[in-house]
Amino acid sequence: MKNKKYLITLGALLLSFSAGNLIAGPIDTKAVVEEGPDPFAKVLRPVSNPTLFDLALPRTTIHPVFMTQSISDKISTILGDVPAGGDFQLYALQLEYAFNERLSFVATKDGYIDFNPDSTLSTDDGWANLAAGLKYAVLYQPEHQHVLSVSVVAEAPTGNTGVFQGTGNGALNLILSDVKLYGRWQLAGAIGAHIPFDNDAESTTGFASAHVSYWLTEWLAPLVEVNWYRVLDSGDGGNRFGNQLGGALPAVAEFEGGDLINFGSANAGTNRDIVTLAAGFRVQVAKNVSLGAAYEIPLTSSKENLMDNRVTIDLVWNF
Repeated sequence: MKNKKYLITLGALLLSFSAGNLIAGPIDTKAVVEEGPDPFAKVLRPVSNPTLFDLALPRTTIHPVFMTQSISDKISTILGDVPAGGDFQLYALQLEYAFNERLSFVATKDGYIDFNPDSTLSTDDGWANLAAGLKYAVLYQPEHQHVLSVSVVAEAPTGNTGVFQGTGNGALNLILSDVKLYGRWQLAGAIGAHIPFDNDAESTTGFASAHVSYWLTEWLAPLVEVNWYRVLDSGDGGNRFGNQLGGALPAVAEFEGGDLINFGSANAGTNRDIVTLAAGFRVQVAKNVSLGAAYEIPLTSSKENLMDNRVTIDLVWNF
């Protein structure tokens, strides 16, 4: 019922935006794809998987993110399926500074996590790890509205263990991302790996994400995104996150955490894959500011990760 409520609400928002455009009159197609001299004036940042799925185009941006995720009612462990439920929220601020059209500094992970499970796991709150690095456009083709970039991002174990952060010796995120505009359409994708410096404390994971969107009006673009996370090498399941099952969670969980969380689970190979589907939209609220929202559900079994559903809302302010 909760999933259905979110989907109905999202659908109603999209229908109301579309209806408003029909009342206002026909769409000016040139206004969308030929606005000003900037060939990337209407490029969109993906909404889901915000710590890994970045826009390939380097640009100076302030990017506040709010995320609320319902935790699966049951989670898979070596002891069987155990009850969990509840939710958690993330409040974050991502930053990017473009030195030029090809190179930018990116701060991709930070923020505060408020973790509120119903049972088995413990309520806690604290800071997420910090991650930052560089993004470089190895292929920059404004004449074709196409960019291919490489990001190298270091994540430091600065967060709080009560919210599954702050363990190990940090990690390196290596990411290849791409964006291409076709008139009103945008296709984007990214593939990468999270490589811990201590591969006992954290699992080595890979991901692939895809985005498609369409400018329905001058200011509204519905979007669909798919994310795939895969465990490449499990952690050692050592005693970590002491207030969560007395530190035993990495030893008993049969999955990994996806984008935000890495348990270093010894049994993550049992359920290596998490696949999610997100649907939402971006609204151009000002010339350089857009508001994004997406509702996300797992396509793989919800008990094999912490996600029953997720809502992500963000604001992208370009300079």
